[in-house]
Amino acid sequence: MKKIVSYFIFALLLVSCAAEELIFTDRTFVKKSALAGKGNSTSVKVTVPIAGNMKMIADSINNKVFLVAKEIIYFGEKPYTSKDYDGLLTSFIGSYEHLFKKFPDYNIPWEASIEGTVIYQTEEILNIEIKHYTFTGGAHGYGGLRSILIDPNTGKSIPAVALFDDIKAFEKLAEQKFEAQFKIPTKDPINSTGMMFENEKFHLPNNIFYTEKGLLLYYNQYEIASYAEGPIELLFPYTEIENLLKLK
Repeated sequence: MKKIVSYFIFALLLVSCAAEELIFTDRTFVKKSALAGKGNSTSVKVTVPIAGNMKMIADSINNKVFLVAKEIIYFGEKPYTSKDYDGLLTSFIGSYEHLFKKFPDYNIPWEASIEGTVIYQTEEILNIEIKHYTFTGGAHGYGGLRSILIDPNTGKSIPAVALFDDIKAFEKLAEQKFEAQFKIPTKDPINSTGMMFENEKFHLPNNIFYTEKGLLLYYNQYEIASYAEGPIELLFPYTEIENLLKLK
């Protein structure tokens, strides 16, 4: 009986939350290296939207954003074990200072930045864009965009397959539009004009954005082409895919 009552209360909380809109407040975290002297302007800055109401859902959303930040800001073979943004930034600066102390002649400053923005919010879907850039030495840094798609009623992630009534049909449509936009002859392999799709097979990008103009397929640098090509975008006006798009 206690379990039934608990489930009933949880269901009421979800219904109550669904009628309320999530409220976000931007928070900024900044950390700079304490090392003084030329070449030690290493810094890291993170600005992210923090959900403040509807606690259970907000905690889930905030955690997802933090986990993405951890995937971006780190040095070494695997992400840091930090539990919060302060710890994450401290770890990044610590990695630089450890390297600098080990090699005093190393005078190349590092940089890391994340800017998160709620770009789309309806009763069915919440889309947070993460713009990021990191430089830890080498010929150039790496920047890009990450899309976090969340169900605002539960705080759970939404996989690409759940966005469409028929994802296979959408993927076929996307491939046709991709070939037309980049002038790839239909009878030729998808990589015939310099693309680098794995196994010569078209696939949807890792990041899909809901924008004012339509659904944006966004391939970051290196995802399907060389660094020099930059990011590759494919935009579908909502009117063009309204019979395929499930969540709006």
